[in-house]
Amino acid sequence: MDAQYKPHDIEHNAQTFWTENQCFKAIEDANREKFYCLSMFPYPSGKLHMGHVRNYTIGDVVTRFQRMQGRNVLQPMGWDAFGMPAENAAIKNQVPPGKWTYENIDYMRNQLKALGFAYDWDREFATCDVDYYRWEQWFFARLVDKGLVYKKMSTVNWDPVDQTVLANEQVIDGCGWRSGAPVERKEIPLWFLKITDYADELLADLDNVEWPEQVKTMQRNWIGKSRGVELSFEVEGDEPLEVYTTRPDTLMGVTYVAVAAGHPLARKAAQGNPELAGFVEECAQGGTSEAALATMEKRGMDTGFEAVHPLTGRRVPVYVANFVLMEYGTGAVMAVPGHDQRDWEFATRYNLPIEPVIADAEGNSPDLSEAAWVEHGKLINSGEFDGLEFQAAFDAIAARLEQQGCGTVKTNYRLRDWGVARQRYWGAPIPVKYGPEGQTVPLTDDELPVALPLEVTVDASGSPLKKMPEFSDLGDGWTRETDTFDTFMESSWYYARFCCADNDQAMLDDRANYWLPVDLYIGGIEHAILHLLYARFFHKLMRDFGLVESDEPFKRLLTQGMVIAETFYRPLDNGGREWFNPADVEVERDDKGRPLRAILSSDGKPVEMGGIEKMSKSKNNGVDPQSMIDRFGADTVRLFMMFAAPPEQSLEWSDSGVEGANRFLKRLWRLVAEHVEAGQPGELDAANLDDAQRELRRKTHETIAKAGDDIGRRTTFNTAIAAVMELSNAIGRFTDTSPQGLAVTREAVEACVLLLAPITPHACHALWRELGHAEAVIDADWPQVDESALTRDSVEIVVQVNGKLRARIEVPADAAKDAIEAQAMGEENVQRHIDGKTVRKVIVVPGKLVNVVAN
Repeated sequence: MDAQYKPHDIEHNAQTFWTENQCFKAIEDANREKFYCLSMFPYPSGKLHMGHVRNYTIGDVVTRFQRMQGRNVLQPMGWDAFGMPAENAAIKNQVPPGKWTYENIDYMRNQLKALGFAYDWDREFATCDVDYYRWEQWFFARLVDKGLVYKKMSTVNWDPVDQTVLANEQVIDGCGWRSGAPVERKEIPLWFLKITDYADELLADLDNVEWPEQVKTMQRNWIGKSRGVELSFEVEGDEPLEVYTTRPDTLMGVTYVAVAAGHPLARKAAQGNPELAGFVEECAQGGTSEAALATMEKRGMDTGFEAVHPLTGRRVPVYVANFVLMEYGTGAVMAVPGHDQRDWEFATRYNLPIEPVIADAEGNSPDLSEAAWVEHGKLINSGEFDGLEFQAAFDAIAARLEQQGCGTVKTNYRLRDWGVARQRYWGAPIPVKYGPEGQTVPLTDDELPVALPLEVTVDASGSPLKKMPEFSDLGDGWTRETDTFDTFMESSWYYARFCCADNDQAMLDDRANYWLPVDLYIGGIEHAILHLLYARFFHKLMRDFGLVESDEPFKRLLTQGMVIAETFYRPLDNGGREWFNPADVEVERDDKGRPLRAILSSDGKPVEMGGIEKMSKSKNNGVDPQSMIDRFGADTVRLFMMFAAPPEQSLEWSDSGVEGANRFLKRLWRLVAEHVEAGQPGELDAANLDDAQRELRRKTHETIAKAGDDIGRRTTFNTAIAAVMELSNAIGRFTDTSPQGLAVTREAVEACVLLLAPITPHACHALWRELGHAEAVIDADWPQVDESALTRDSVEIVVQVNGKLRARIEVPADAAKDAIEAQAMGEENVQRHIDGKTVRKVIVVPGKLVNVVAN
């Protein structure tokens, strides 16, 4: 055996073996327990980044581990290929989006293969493949027929540069997340899926999945089920204003009503009022995310209309306010500035009355001079309702409103129907046509698929489909829809298509029911709401159409943390910053590794240290995975990624950490080489081992037990790796080359190789062969724990005095408490620390510690 670790030769040989033997091809087998592991598929941007590498390494480790447990595993890979980046690249580089996308896919596929991921590449597809999105079109047509789809005019966030609708989360500080252009409010016709029909089920079924509680909470909040009262305020000269509130207990504190700029009442008031009309138009350009609404300056204008309080008859002014949006609720709110901070800020700005109707914690009228009082409490200044607590007040006021015919209790949802149309080119065409007499008709099976034209010129003037009569004109006055699907449509069912990607006759088949639900889904927490919610909804739609049997798509979810790295910059004269990649910077550190100062390698001049942040192009602090693979090999990159931090936590990139991972692999390789060179071991006789042999064997099986639990149950790969490192160190210290010594060493060495096989599969493939196994390690079973090897004749006990470590003692494993206490008290260092003190008590925890309490 070559004692030198040569990663590139080793990795090439292993990957060739896996490919030639189709090791990762998944075949349905009803007699075996399945395990479907899926990582969120990447957008083919051109190169993998370290976030990709971390995500996919986690999935690969889990998949290989589950395979070693005897399960029938599926791990596919594909490409989330539609979307604006391809169009933006097309405009910039004058290359069709399809060509740019497929070239990127080819490059990134090779990167994934270089990392040795155990994917069934026969199931690969890109969402821009017509063979994929044709079934999406087919399904959408059926949803139209079932009444689960509709089209309506909708006020949207419009990016004037990217010429597309943006979700609220894509509006950052009032600007488009990609273009940076100020976002406009615009009314356009849009297609919607009725996700609100499934709101209750989406909420209830969160209890049936093994997801992080944080993600479940985010989804619950997004769905936003609430019980409240819908009531109306009469308006002289106009229709009644409908409002919804979850705090009817504060109704007697209403001092004004606010409506959205898009509300019919606001538009009516703006007629003939140029100042108000200008304000309404200004509001149309404002931010729309709830975060923006919460922090923006509260502004408004009086409409001149007055609303009549439904219980008191009091007249209150109606304002147009920039913090009210048409798409949330009814587009009108009853304002209670005494008990809502947003209403308080508005009232304070415009000198409107602020009246308390809920007592403070002491039962007194609260101080409203600095802020609203938003807690529940007893009603005050509320006439017949005074003294009632929240729930009693809720019921009493709701009953009175209902009695008077101006209100009713209602359950509402924050969730809104899913707008699935985008006014962009690079997406799946929506399968609908329009007739000469205003007909709107889904396309028939014979008219599908609608293939997206690939030979197009894309520019900044919007979708070329709108300028292509050969695409949109169907003759006889019929035209085809030129909007395309939101890319969330493709990512909402791709996991199911992987189960039967080769079926060209149906969207899904019975194989989907064999593999689904996904047993472990891995991806960033940034997808906790929209992608995961839409996928759950789409899955329930497919279930209700008989395409799948399960209720949820993803049984267990793992949200991996970010990859972060140091940042370096120099300030520019214009106030900006020029960022430098860490690879181009030399950093002086103290003896604890903390950075002291840094210089740019090219000129030797200082650079500023900007802290540790998520790897990004904007901060130029990314590390190219390919350069690390070229330098150290894929196994080193994989090992570092799994060892540096638990998967849910952020991982700080460290060149020294990567080098340390590489040194460990070299040591492991030498360890095996030295063992092989020492000769053939004897037959292990577990009943006749000396103390040193028994100790190494115990360490081996403790490590097997820990690594299996860490990887399989806890998914804490870093602690599993640390345990293997400790075992390898123990092997290195074990010098017994007798037949039994070599037998114990062989068991320990093979355990190291098997336990690391999911993490560093290339090196372990080669090492397993060098250890004399004809069967490849990819087909080996996870090692079994020999419980008899874990028994101990003695254990080490920690001895503390007043909670501080003062000694360690070795005692028989079955020693009684009084014997342990006597031995601990006899320790010289213990006696020194209790000298002159009174021992108050001695706490003995057998097998763990003794704590002497003295003063």
